[in-house]
Amino acid sequence: MEINTERVGNALIVMPSENRVDGTNARDFQVGLEEAIDQEDRSVVFDAETLTYISSAGLRAILLVVKSINRQGGKFAVCSLSDPIREIFSISGFDNIIPIESTRDEAIDAVK
Repeated sequence: MEINTERVGNALIVMPSENRVDGTNARDFQVGLEEAIDQEDRSVVFDAETLTYISSAGLRAILLVVKSINRQGGKFAVCSLSDPIREIFSISGFDNIIPIESTRDEAIDAVK
């Protein structure tokens, strides 16, 4: 899966090119994230504005990427979750693991 990127200051913003992440594309999603994030990137924001569905496989992919970034001393935050996606993050406990912000600007501040 292609991951769109944008830089805002020192933060790398990553956005999925597709609106669904599930068992059929979660591995490609993870690989796309890993390829988009350079070793030097210490501030990463996952902008989920276009995401309409994420399965447990997609959550696992995000968790693996977050763990890798954390091991390198970086920070990762998520922003722009729709209410249904925010509920999935909450039910799964991801809101206790990853900072979830309402806006991109808040997420960028969280990873500074």
